[in-house]
Amino acid sequence: MCTVTFLPSGDKVFLTSNRDEQLQRRAASSPVVEKMSTGKILFPKDGKAGGTWIALHNNGNAMVLLNGAKEKHHHNPPYKKSRGLVFLDIFDASFPSMQFKKTNLDNIEPFTLVIWDNNQLFEAIWDGKNACIEEIDPTLPYIWSSVTLYDKEVREKREEWFNIWLEESSSRTIESILDFHRFGGEGDEQIDLRMNRNGLLKTVSITGIELTTEKSVMYYNDMLTGVESVNEWLFANS
Repeated sequence: MCTVTFLPSGDKVFLTSNRDEQLQRRAASSPVVEKMSTGKILFPKDGKAGGTWIALHNNGNAMVLLNGAKEKHHHNPPYKKSRGLVFLDIFDASFPSMQFKKTNLDNIEPFTLVIWDNNQLFEAIWDGKNACIEEIDPTLPYIWSSVTLYDKEVREKREEWFNIWLEESSSRTIESILDFHRFGGEGDEQIDLRMNRNGLLKTVSITGIELTTEKSVMYYNDMLTGVESVNEWLFANS
C-alpha cells in the first residue's frame, strides 16, 4: 500500500503495489474471493482489520490504496473505521469513482486511491477534511509513494528511478514491472522500492494486477514467507 505503479502496455494495463508494514502487524492472507453486493471481489485480506489495500472486481475494475494524502499527517486514533474496510465499501460498486464521492469519510484516516473504473483511471484523495477525485490519462505511466513513509525528496528520486526504468526497459510486461518493484532503487534499503528499516518496517508483499478487456490476473508474492499465488478469471465468469 506504500508504492504503487500504473503501466499501460498495448492492450494491457498493469497495476502493482508494494505493501510496507510494521512486522508486528498480523500478516495478511493470500488473495481470496468474497461475494459482495455487486459481485465477486478478489483481494489479499489484512490480518488485523479484515480489509485490503488492492483488489479486483469480476466486473473488470481494480483499485489500490496508499496510506496518506498529499502531505504527511499526524496519526490521531481512534478512527471510525479502518481504511482497508472503507476501501471495500468504495470498491463494492459498479462505478467506484462515483462511490468514493458518495462515501462519508468523516473520522477516517487520510488515504489515496488509484482506481481503474470501467477503463478509466482516477486518483482519489481524502486528506482528513476534504475529498477530491481527478481523472488522469490512462495512456501514461505513473508512480506513487506514500507520504507517510517517504518525504518529497525521496518520492521525486523514486520517480526518477521509474522514468529511467521506462527508458531502459526493452519490454513492458507483468514480469518486468514486478522486477522493478523488487529491485528498483540504488542499494539503500531505507528508500528502495523493496524497503527494510532495521527489520521492523519492511516490504511484506508485492501484488501485481494484469488487466485486459477480457480477463484479469493477480500475482501475489508474500515477501516474508516466499509464498506466491496467481489468480486468473474472466470478467464474465468468476
